[in-house]
Amino acid sequence: MKTILVTGSAGFIGWKVSTLLLEEGYHVIGIDNLNDYYDVRIKLWRLNTLKSHENFKFYPVDIENKQVLEVIFQDNQIDAIINEAARAGVRYSLENPFVYLSTNTLGVLNLLEVSKEYGVKKFVQASTSSLYAGQNMPFVEELPVNTPISPYAASKKGAEAMLYSYHYLYSIDVSILRYFTVYGPAGRPDMSIFRFIKWIQEDIPIELFGDGSQSRDFTYIDDIAKGTIKALKPVGYEIINLGNNKPDKLMYAIELIEKYLGKKVKINYKEFHKADMMATWADISKAQKLLGWSPTISLEDGIKNTVDWTLKNWTFIKEIRL
Repeated sequence: MKTILVTGSAGFIGWKVSTLLLEEGYHVIGIDNLNDYYDVRIKLWRLNTLKSHENFKFYPVDIENKQVLEVIFQDNQIDAIINEAARAGVRYSLENPFVYLSTNTLGVLNLLEVSKEYGVKKFVQASTSSLYAGQNMPFVEELPVNTPISPYAASKKGAEAMLYSYHYLYSIDVSILRYFTVYGPAGRPDMSIFRFIKWIQEDIPIELFGDGSQSRDFTYIDDIAKGTIKALKPVGYEIINLGNNKPDKLMYAIELIEKYLGKKVKINYKEFHKADMMATWADISKAQKLLGWSPTISLEDGIKNTVDWTLKNWTFIKEIRL
């Protein structure tokens, strides 16, 4: 059984990746600083599900703290790192860019340094489709991504560059995964799908930036987690898109939520944000060829699963702050 360090293990993607690893028999060491960027109660809910597994060990640690990371690496034989720890959210990165650089770039440097020191030779990095802003679709990994339009995207670009340096210098095998609009049960309360479901269920008008015509390559959480685990294989240094390869308009996602909740939406339209992208669309041929990965969950099924989970857990979810 291999031991995988999963950072951000109480976060949305880190939680699901950890869950699947545990179910496959891996030992998982989870770390998370449990910050309050969004309501920490949903992070604790995710974390409690992981703690039910005997092969899971948790440290309440920030990847910005290299000294504490060193202690974890001294106390555990770690075979690979899956780094899901990050400051997320494009809009908030305009308000507090410093924390994005310190976590998303410096934090990755800390993990790379301890990887070098303790002989960890495999690193899977969560990156973002936000880097493709301004490029022609569908987005392929070879596109130049030198025009990030938010500090969030810039901090992720910095991490990718640092990872290449450590691959080149120290032969660390690196899989960089550019995720496309991940959604699903126990998702992030700052993301549109979670917010729209909660608002519509509570008969509160949703806040919609733009007219809803923007399109996203919505990708279901289980598909993303499975692709992330497949990326543990040796690849050298590769950047790989994980997306649904089928963009849908945001308004269609809203209509599906209406359908599965059996309620009509009220919309409070707001100006489209300058740091947002009008459309995302992943070319996933590289993931199919290199990882043998393709998404399997349609938006229709994914939204239904998410609505069903929300209603099942409504006593808890209705208290979550947005």
